[in-house]
Amino acid sequence: MKKGGGNSERNEDKGRKVGGQDVIKNKKKMKKNMQRLGGRGGLSLEAFTNAKTRNDNYNPAIFKKQREFYRNAKYLQKYKRSLKQQQQLDVPCTSERPSEGENETREGDNNVNKNKRSKKTAQSLQELYQKKREEEEKARMEREAMIQAKKEEQQKAEARRRALKEKMFKKTKSGQPVMKYRIEHILETIQGPKS
Repeated sequence: MKKGGGNSERNEDKGRKVGGQDVIKNKKKMKKNMQRLGGRGGLSLEAFTNAKTRNDNYNPAIFKKQREFYRNAKYLQKYKRSLKQQQQLDVPCTSERPSEGENETREGDNNVNKNKRSKKTAQSLQELYQKKREEEEKARMEREAMIQAKKEEQQKAEARRRALKEKMFKKTKSGQPVMKYRIEHILETIQGPKS
């Protein structure tokens, strides 16, 4: 061992240990990165595009647009459905096709039939409307009657409770409670369930 310049074996062993730990740490980091990136080949193209396009920020404007889009789609669907129903009511079902000679005579008949059908459908729709309205009116009257009966029952119960409370809180001249009403109440409660 020389003084001053050379490396001793001890220092070299120390360097290898430190270097060995660095290598182990680097391998662990590499292994973690590989797992994070999804294997040996790194990210797949699909995973990469999804990772780039995903936006985790909260943006209420986007939610508002989506809501409006779905609402408009719903309205459009309802409109198309109502158009389809109107067309089905307007167009009569004909299984036979008339020949050209009969076509002219049947056109006049079809116009008369259309008018009759439209009147019939209008009358039937009006009848349906009247029936539905009557049913709704009956249901409303029943509900009102039930509500009124409930209110009356509650008022009667409230009056009974007030009268009972008044009797129970009566006191004699000296400030003692009047036992007559209390004993009557206890007697009523005992006899009530039996009869």
